[in-house]
Amino acid sequence: MKVDVELPEIEGNGDEATVSFWYVDEDEAVEEGEDLVEMITDKTTFNINAPTTGRLVEIHVQEGDVVKVGDILATLETEEEVDEDEEENEDEDEEE
Repeated sequence: MKVDVELPEIEGNGDEATVSFWYVDEDEAVEEGEDLVEMITDKTTFNINAPTTGRLVEIHVQEGDVVKVGDILATLETEEEVDEDEEENEDEDEEE
């Protein structure tokens, strides 16, 4: 299953932030709660964590980009989808 990682609401810090640093590269495995990206506002610096365990399949914004609350920063693929894909491939191999 694919899971989008969005910029959450930033209490008392406006509705946008700048992407400072990606801790994880595309196609890397991540654990739930692991730091994905560092964000900066004019008042604070904070990290956004992986909402689930899986693999980072796409980074939608780059370091230095300004994003608004609700913008999609990255997409993760959960282990469930990887397992389903592997099962489908195994089934296809068995049929041949």
